[in-house]
Amino acid sequence: MSIVVTGATGKLGRHVVEQLLEKVPAEQITAVVRDKTKAADLAERGVRLAVANYNAPETFDGLFAAGDKVLLISGNEFDKGRPAQHKVVIEAARAAGVALLAYTSAPGSLTAALADDHRATEEILVTSGVPYALLRNGWYFENYTENLAPVLAHGAVVQAAGEGRVSAASRADYAAAAVAVLTGEGHENKTYELGGDESFGFAEYAAELSRQTGREIAYTSVPPEAFAGILTGAGLPEVFAGILAGVDVSVEKGELVVSTGDLSRLAGRPTMPLSEAVAAALKA
Repeated sequence: MSIVVTGATGKLGRHVVEQLLEKVPAEQITAVVRDKTKAADLAERGVRLAVANYNAPETFDGLFAAGDKVLLISGNEFDKGRPAQHKVVIEAARAAGVALLAYTSAPGSLTAALADDHRATEEILVTSGVPYALLRNGWYFENYTENLAPVLAHGAVVQAAGEGRVSAASRADYAAAAVAVLTGEGHENKTYELGGDESFGFAEYAAELSRQTGREIAYTSVPPEAFAGILTGAGLPEVFAGILAGVDVSVEKGELVVSTGDLSRLAGRPTMPLSEAVAAALKA
């Protein structure tokens, strides 16, 4: 039996594999990658590598074995029909008779277009007969903190979220929840709504940035169309910019506030607070 992680060299997948290595022997972990060279360090540590691509169904033939536990990390190719990509993995898992397939989804309360592919994938998985766990990940701190340069340069946090709040957490937090499910028992056919222990608004985010940098940073809320235009002007594809603007509309509605406590319970510790997320980003 292996624990198999798809997208293992991605930003979330890396965290998952690193945390799995703290809990199980390396030879029990299979990292599914598109390019082995990007996972050479994992192979050196004893992790098995498997090369496969969501767009090439044949690459998943024979990849899974009966009794495996699989983490399907959602793809990021928004223009290539992600539910169909994910179905490739689900069908291969079903054919192999895996013990569990966990899928990184989106909060059940989210109505933005970003959630459409996740809801479609959930339906495919739930009706497949494969024992499943839905990991409905909320927003990541890193969605904001990984690109602080323009915020600091202009002294402004610009979003289209009004006074909405977000229950964000770090990728490491969400990875810890996934690892708990993959290494634990009793998670079959369960749905977990995952988010940070404390929500924050963007005025608070700007104030925390101001406090830690000693600069005056203000929050400005703009209409969604204007926000999408700012994002495309910064180089984001138009489709993705529209998706992110739609997420901000959902933030303003309160759809990214998660109060279940599922994330900290699964992780076995409190989630990262805003102050630590900002500090880590500024240090990086």
